[in-house]
Amino acid sequence: MALALARLAWLSALTNARSSLLTPSSGPGRTVTPCRTAVCTSSGAIPPKPKKTPFGLIRIALVLVPFLYVGTLISKNFAALLEEHDIFVPEDDDDDD
Repeated sequence: MALALARLAWLSALTNARSSLLTPSSGPGRTVTPCRTAVCTSSGAIPPKPKKTPFGLIRIALVLVPFLYVGTLISKNFAALLEEHDIFVPEDDDDDD
């Protein structure tokens, strides 16, 4: 909670600092370009590339396939349980008209 409040205070201070740069002398004809911190640092330097996760798709597959298999087994067993207790049994309507 304290971290969230500190971030909020920091963001409001940053917003106030940027709005103080917009003085009446800037006028309507001048445009203000905001600095995107994801592209550059406050000093204008380009940050290093983000760390790439190796074997990303393989890791996803190693997690996804077993959980899909377990989910399939659970649903199959539950459907068999429902049919065994005649809770949900599809009717065999023979419409040979």
